[in-house]
Amino acid sequence: QASLVESGGGLVQPGGSLRLSCVMSGFTLDDYAVGWWRQVPGKEREGVSCVSTRNPITRNADSVKGRFTISRDNAKNTVFLQMTSLTPEDTGVYYCVADEKYKNVCGLNGPWDLWGQGTQVTVSS
Repeated sequence: QASLVESGGGLVQPGGSLRLSCVMSGFTLDDYAVGWWRQVPGKEREGVSCVSTRNPITRNADSVKGRFTISRDNAKNTVFLQMTSLTPEDTGVYYCVADEKYKNVCGLNGPWDLWGQGTQVTVSS
């Protein structure tokens, strides 16, 4: 059974950084694109960043370009999201996702098959 478990969320001041991790199990990560979505209060859930697995191609939402970086370590079955220059608008619950159908080219419009339970990120002074 597939499992995705996020960690690394917390409280950070504006301008700060956080690194989210997601350990995935129950499936062969090499065959899956992976990504991060977030649920910001008062807004619809949105795709933040994703990376395919074949000739890895990364996509980032305009709102995080230049600030967030996704990476994957297939050997450790782990996906990361390095977040820098955080603003209060980045506050929300962050979910890691995985989907085999996006393995060549991933997209941020969804839908994605596999989801973690989410980790809270709060940016506040």
